[in-house]
Amino acid sequence: MAKNFALTLVNPQNGNLAFKLFSFDDNSHFDHIQRNNYFSLIWVREGNGKLKADFAEYDFTANTLFAFSPYQPYMITSKESVKGIAIYFHSDFFCIFKHHKEVSCNGILYNNIYNPPFVQVDELSAVTFQMLSEQIKTEMQHTDLAQYELLVSYLKIFLITAARLKTQQQPAAAEALKDQKEPFILQKLKDAIEANFKTKHSPSDYAELLYTTPKTLAKITKTHFNKTLSSLINERIIIEAKRELYLTDKTVKEIAYELGYEDEYYFSRFFKVNADVSPQIYRETVGYAKAMV
Repeated sequence: MAKNFALTLVNPQNGNLAFKLFSFDDNSHFDHIQRNNYFSLIWVREGNGKLKADFAEYDFTANTLFAFSPYQPYMITSKESVKGIAIYFHSDFFCIFKHHKEVSCNGILYNNIYNPPFVQVDELSAVTFQMLSEQIKTEMQHTDLAQYELLVSYLKIFLITAARLKTQQQPAAAEALKDQKEPFILQKLKDAIEANFKTKHSPSDYAELLYTTPKTLAKITKTHFNKTLSSLINERIIIEAKRELYLTDKTVKEIAYELGYEDEYYFSRFFKVNADVSPQIYRETVGYAKAMV
């Protein structure tokens, strides 16, 4: 595959990125905080370094595939050249929520705050990814009939292959797929938390949204995550709070209000209980304030 190519499809209705495939042979694309409005697949074929995603840091080696959800902050740092390919796709182009039954990657590759956002690529999968990348590249250089359908088909195979890899390598990610009834509820629960955590903070809120009882949800979350439903909700709120403290110069009061807390001091106590440090100390040690020094 030729170096430094970039092929992009644009949504004609709004001019935004719809689908993009590109290659890279250095780290310049990812060496600063990314927070994109589309899904990302980044296959590092050569090189190693560190990934910062949300507020966690991981080491990575060659043949690592990263998967990032829209607006998920990440940055890749390396002392050597990293080489590979990346695929970006907007939910207007392919919606993983709508196609969940066909491509079970939501909650495994994407929108899973409970597992690292990457997977190691084995030799067989590498062959598959390389072939699919070539097919996508060829198809994007032509505007033939049914181009969209073919690109979506290639993307689906890419996502399914990656999701299978992750379920093999990270059993916790696969746990929710063992039971045919509970995973559906779990997925609906995680989707509900993702959509409502800024305004709904209690387990009873989510039981009402899912037309079930708090007791039923409590049992499911305990079985699959060994956590209470309150813990899941609180973790999502804290992740967002840390993102804002890390990436922006918003005041603690502004962040608290955006997350549904009118009392700044109550929010600060909530943050300290769940993060073991106050919002201000967190910002001063790892967040925006430190980055600006």
